[in-house]
Amino acid sequence: MQIPHDHPPILPPNVAVLLVNLGTPDAPTPAAVRRYLAEFLSDRRVVEIPPLLWKPILHGVILRTRPRKSAHAYAQVWSEAGSPLAAITRAQAEALQARLGPAVTVSWAMRYGNPGIAAELARLKAAGADRILFAPLYPQYSGATTATATDALGAALATMRWQPAIRTLPPYHDHPAHIAALRDDLAAQLRALPFTPQALLLSFHGMPERTLHLGDPYHCQCRKTARLLAEALAPEFPGLRIETSFQSRFGRAKWLEPATDATIARLAREGVTALAIAAPGFAADCLETREELAIRGREQFVAAGGRDYAALDCLNSSEPGMAMLETLVRNELSGWL
Repeated sequence: MQIPHDHPPILPPNVAVLLVNLGTPDAPTPAAVRRYLAEFLSDRRVVEIPPLLWKPILHGVILRTRPRKSAHAYAQVWSEAGSPLAAITRAQAEALQARLGPAVTVSWAMRYGNPGIAAELARLKAAGADRILFAPLYPQYSGATTATATDALGAALATMRWQPAIRTLPPYHDHPAHIAALRDDLAAQLRALPFTPQALLLSFHGMPERTLHLGDPYHCQCRKTARLLAEALAPEFPGLRIETSFQSRFGRAKWLEPATDATIARLAREGVTALAIAAPGFAADCLETREELAIRGREQFVAAGGRDYAALDCLNSSEPGMAMLETLVRNELSGWL
């Protein structure tokens, strides 16, 4: 049958990969941060307090006081390319595109803020993508990260009459390619330091402790990543003391322990004068690594009696990080390419 002359153009079907990370405000200003926090902290996956109790706190207290403080923190790590998380996720997408070639279209989105998941999904579909690998860049699974990203994907799909086929990247906390990438990248950074660390602190983002008791595997997966990474680093750094902690506590609820800030101070008090800190739960550097760990962590360490301190980079778009990401993505694209 001949296609009518007024028929919309039909693009050849193709495969796409959508990298997804948490999110970022559009600018390091109180107004932009307020919009971002309002979206982020209204997510029932992130804050599981009943809305009737939480909304007055969020709108009456947090969104009136926290945006200015957070904007100041963002301003310390912002660059011409934007926030670290957005700039690095974009670089990861571009590097992965170069590795996969023209047979795959690689894009990126944020769960909160811009570019949004729904908009990028629609754009890829309009460009002919009929098979999309949805790839949340969270090594360890949590309801507050991986699950809410998948929720947003489902909500976007629910608005589409003609949906693409979807696959999702599973957590990769113990994948050999992930552990090898962390080992190679962190070992290179440790060797390049102008001092020899006595300890390496592996800091993961914190979660309320109740999430563990409710069945969230995040805590266990973080601990496994830390154990496997410590074993992988041991042959080259046999005397390096390695500990694990959880950062970014918020509110009065009990969070996963030990806390990163308390651990930094404790190590200094115990006589550790040279400390390196890494964040193997983050695929890309962000406010939590470049401001909380690199700036405030150093201040906490020195105040407690420490001397030499280094916050190591995340995998970002490094060679080990991109080789790992390519391995994971090609595995999930099996049969589509």
